[in-house]
Amino acid sequence: MTSRRNVLKLIGGGFVVAAAAGAGFVVTSGPSQGAREPWRRAGTYGEFRRRALSYALLAPNPHNRQPWIVRLDGQDSLTLYCDLDRRLPATDPFDRQITIGCGAFLELLVQAAAEDGYQATITPVPEGEDMQSLDQRPIAHVSFASGIASPEPFFAHVLTRRSNKEIYEPRDVPAADLKQIAEAGRIFGVSSETIGNTEVAERLRDLTWRAHVKECMSPIAMQESVDLMRIGAAEVTANPDGIELEGPMFEVGRLIGLTTRATMADPKSTAFQQGLALFRSMAMSARAFGWITNENQSRVEQINAGRAYVRLNLMATKLGLGIHPWSQSLQEYVEMKELYREVHDLISDGKRIQMLFRIGYGPQIPPTPRRGLEAHLV
Repeated sequence: MTSRRNVLKLIGGGFVVAAAAGAGFVVTSGPSQGAREPWRRAGTYGEFRRRALSYALLAPNPHNRQPWIVRLDGQDSLTLYCDLDRRLPATDPFDRQITIGCGAFLELLVQAAAEDGYQATITPVPEGEDMQSLDQRPIAHVSFASGIASPEPFFAHVLTRRSNKEIYEPRDVPAADLKQIAEAGRIFGVSSETIGNTEVAERLRDLTWRAHVKECMSPIAMQESVDLMRIGAAEVTANPDGIELEGPMFEVGRLIGLTTRATMADPKSTAFQQGLALFRSMAMSARAFGWITNENQSRVEQINAGRAYVRLNLMATKLGLGIHPWSQSLQEYVEMKELYREVHDLISDGKRIQMLFRIGYGPQIPPTPRRGLEAHLV
C-alpha cells in the first residue's frame, strides 16, 4: 500500500508521470478549464433572457446539482422548473435545500436582467406547491419589462462570488464587515445574523464538525455525496456538476487506486480518514458564522431564503471574505435529528434555520464547475 507520505512525494513536482501499456502520459494537477467555460461565457449571449440566464446558472446550490430547467415563453417571459432527477433525497428529503438553490438562481436572474434594464417580476409556485416534495409543477414564472429597472450594486461581484471551502486564515473578521453581511441578507422577510469569534462561534465550530461526522458515518447520506464526487480533472470535465475533487493529491490518488468512490465511502480507508481530517481543519478555522431564518411555511419562504443568501454571499465577496455553507445540522433525515434540534436551540430564535455558514479569509479559488446554458433549456 502506498503511504500518504509517498503520495506527497509523488505530488511534489506538481504533476505525475505514469506508464500504461508501455506508453507514458502526463496528468497535470490543475482544475478543469472546460468545466469553467460557462463562467467565461456569462453575459455573451445576444438574446436578453439567455444573457440573464447565463449569469443565473452561476448561483450557489446544494452539492452543485444545478437543478434548474427553464422554458422560454414567448418573447418576454420564462418558466423555471426543478430537474427532479437532481434532487438529494437522502439528505434533503423535503427538497428544502434544492428549493433554496432555485431561489439563488432567481435572484441572480433578476440582477442580471436589471443590468440590461429589464425588470424581472417573479410569480413563485404559480400552480401550487407541496411542502413534502417538489414535483413537475413550476418553481416560478418570470416576466420581463424593459426600460424600468436600475442596475443592482451587488451584480458587480457575480463572477468573483465563490463558496470558499478552504481552511481560513487565523484572523478575526471585523464586526463592521459582519454587520454589512447580515444586513445584506435581511430582505424578502428573511432574518439574517452574524457573529464573530465568540463563545457561540466556538459551540458552532464543534457542532458543525459533529454534524459533518454524523453525515459521513450515516451510510445512505454519505453514499449520496460519494456518488456525486468527480475525481480528477477528466471526470470534472465530463460531468461539470456534483462535488469536484481536483488537484495533485486527487490525481495521484486516482491513478494509484487510493482515491476512489469505494475508498471515499469506507470509514476504514486512508482516503476517508484524510477527508475527515481536512474537514475538521476547515471547521476549526472558522472565526465567524452567519445564518438566515424564516418561518418556513411555504416554498416561497425557501425561495426567498435562497435569494437572501446569494445577496449576502455577494456582499462578503465585495468585502474580500469567504463564505462556506455548512448545513449538515439543518438536514431533516433521521440520523441528524438530535443535532438539528441542538443547532435550532442554540441560534434559531424559534424560527427555521435555512442556511448556516462560516465566514473568514480564505485563499483565492477557481469557480465551481457549471454545465452551461444549453443544459438548462427546454
